[in-house]
Amino acid sequence: MINLGEKIKELRLRDGRTQDTLASELGVTAQAVSRWEKGICFPDMEIVPSIANYFGVSIDELFGYDNERTKKVDALAKQINDMIWQNNGKDVNMDECIALARESLIEFPGNEKLTLALASSLYNAGYVRYGEFHIVDAEGFGVYDIEKHKTYSEWQEAIKLYEKLLLSLPDGNMRQKAINELSQLYKNTGAHEKALTLADSAPDITGSKPFLRIKAFDGKDAIVAQREALLATINQSAELIVHIVLSDTTLKPDAAAAMLQNAEELFALIIPDHRYGNNFGFLACIQMLRSYYLWLADKKDDAFTALDVALNYAKEINDSFVKELPELWPWWDVPEIDKIKAEIQSDSRWKKWVKSAEK
Repeated sequence: MINLGEKIKELRLRDGRTQDTLASELGVTAQAVSRWEKGICFPDMEIVPSIANYFGVSIDELFGYDNERTKKVDALAKQINDMIWQNNGKDVNMDECIALARESLIEFPGNEKLTLALASSLYNAGYVRYGEFHIVDAEGFGVYDIEKHKTYSEWQEAIKLYEKLLLSLPDGNMRQKAINELSQLYKNTGAHEKALTLADSAPDITGSKPFLRIKAFDGKDAIVAQREALLATINQSAELIVHIVLSDTTLKPDAAAAMLQNAEELFALIIPDHRYGNNFGFLACIQMLRSYYLWLADKKDDAFTALDVALNYAKEINDSFVKELPELWPWWDVPEIDKIKAEIQSDSRWKKWVKSAEK
């Protein structure tokens, strides 16, 4: 009976029914339905056949024994999410990805896993189809181009889907993913108060998954968990450095390049053997961005050294990512991008670097 509440909720959402409507049909209170769906208690066995009849399903299906259905939903969600990753910085098959997510929800209406997959597809579509844009505010700081971002229909639809999901998603990975992506879209579109409300409802850093995992172990396993938490902290710290560099237009180019180098060296401090795993791609992007600021600082040789480092990091990911580097340079949206890109590409060393990426 462990999945009964979740199943009742899924079926209710599938049919577009409210808790009040279901309660009225079954002769119970809306509070009782709410407690079922939250897993606080279960309906009496005498009422289970009525619930199954109401939704037009078998009792086995109601109790979550429809393994084939679950397997198909999981397979569809995985396929959609795999396609999202294929559109990493470039529109490869975004239309097909979104279409598959919509078709999946027609077959499984209201399914939270597939709804989240559609929301994530739309979230990614905004980036790969149009991009993230920044402007300089009156104080000289970089800010998001809110008015431009508000025109992205994909992001507007994604926001509505995330907000609806957060009304029912329990704590866990799916809810955290929805919060993270929705918070970013709130920032992109200027809904700062809504983003702050989400942030204030979250635990502090010591209540996050990496830090709580430390308390689940002792001895050697605890040390491994501590290292994992440290790596997660370093990763987030490096991302913060990147965003400070991008936002603080008062920074001189050489100072920005130095900060980005510091971001990379954070990883070297805790991983002296340079086995960076999933962080290789992030480090490649940091070095591409660093090459931009080095070029602005008139350190042309150092800029191409940074590009070579980026290439070496990218080779640790896959050949496809390596070949895309020249097109993706410098990865983030930066001021004077067209001018600087034209300058660096006119240098003979750029062609040599592109050839290295194509090998």
